Amino acid sequence: MASISSTIELLSRPEAEAAAAQVRSCSPDLVKAPWNFDGGSLPAYGPGASMADTAPAATPRQGQIPEEYRLASDEELDARILAAKEKLGEKLVILGHFYQRDEVVKYADFVGDSFQLAQAAKEKPEAEVIVFCGVHFMAETADMLSGGDQAVILPNLAAGCSMADMADSDSVQACWDQLAGIFGTEPDADGRIPVMPVTYMNCSAALKAFVGEHGGIVCTSSNAATVLEWAFQRAQRVLFFPDQHLGRNTAKAMGVPLEQMPMWNPRKPLGGNDGQSLLDSKVILWHGFCSVHKRFTVDQIEQARAEYPGVRVIVHPECPMPVVDAADESGSTDYIRKAIAAAEEPTVFAVGTEINMVNRLAAEYPQHTIFCLDPVVCPCSTMYRIHPGYLAWVLEAYAGTATLPGGEILNRISVPESVAVPARVALERMLAARP
Repeated sequence: MASISSTIELLSRPEAEAAAAQVRSCSPDLVKAPWNFDGGSLPAYGPGASMADTAPAATPRQGQIPEEYRLASDEELDARILAAKEKLGEKLVILGHFYQRDEVVKYADFVGDSFQLAQAAKEKPEAEVIVFCGVHFMAETADMLSGGDQAVILPNLAAGCSMADMADSDSVQACWDQLAGIFGTEPDADGRIPVMPVTYMNCSAALKAFVGEHGGIVCTSSNAATVLEWAFQRAQRVLFFPDQHLGRNTAKAMGVPLEQMPMWNPRKPLGGNDGQSLLDSKVILWHGFCSVHKRFTVDQIEQARAEYPGVRVIVHPECPMPVVDAADESGSTDYIRKAIAAAEEPTVFAVGTEINMVNRLAAEYPQHTIFCLDPVVCPCSTMYRIHPGYLAWVLEAYAGTATLPGGEILNRISVPESVAVPARVALERMLAARP
């Protein structure tokens, strides 16, 4: 089965040939290499699901990589990456997220979701460098959980996350101050504090530090329910950020009524709420979302059921609530992978998560019919910024070549200890909250 990158490449061919392949994408710019979007005057996430999201001014940007990596063929990049990996041996570990393109993830020593990769970052103490083929917040987490003598590298600094950027430190602090004015700070008769911050893994290190400093915890889509149970034992209510959909879907499944889950819009006083609705709340949801999972709709599920009676629909809990309710199951990327792997009889699966992962599952389990609910090819914009050219560039800089001395660490992600110490508190609580 062709990779998503190869499928998108068809769009650059003559119109008749592309039409015959029935390829449709959400942006014609997806056919361009990621370095075409580096070094722009304004920050942007790039083509793909997040292309309409506004990138903050402080969004990290990637400068142009050397021309030799931009002009190298796929075969040359492959040979150079493999040579660097062999030369570095145990000094190197490459982590790859499920949403990475096939052309990158094939070099990973560990492949997983954010929870699994956070654990993997701790399990290779002999590695001098950890190359994280994911996005910025994941690399930050790897830096905080790995050894102090290990360097974490992000091949493309522009690989950020629009959802993570929807909650910033100033906005969350302003929210927290307003909530303190309503709830006070004293615990109730059972010793539960008025409100506890819970952040999804998809946020900056600074917000993880905020959570750690205020007695809170980080969650992933794998352990969100376990984390909320932990929080409700210690707090009367939760401030959940940045993803409203994961918070709502998880809390709803736990029996929390929707009327006890007000939305907090950071651009409005009291988040657009009145004091009583906040006092009555159980989970206060931040106005954030994943642009990949927002693309999935109930209409797509109905279409899948019409075309494939008996289809098994599994979606990620970052999808909007009506989509999760209409699906047969919802779960993390690891849940989706395990559900498909466990199916003994040939099954039709319609999957609501990032297209690179869905395509890879379809190739890995040919006995099943597996397709993405969204018929339009629209990968995660920022995951797609990682390309073998960047990987070869950072690996050769450290490994050395006939013309490079080696030992140079490019694109290092380093979190200051003042931030890392409280953030680790929240992360260690997350790692202990096994589903």
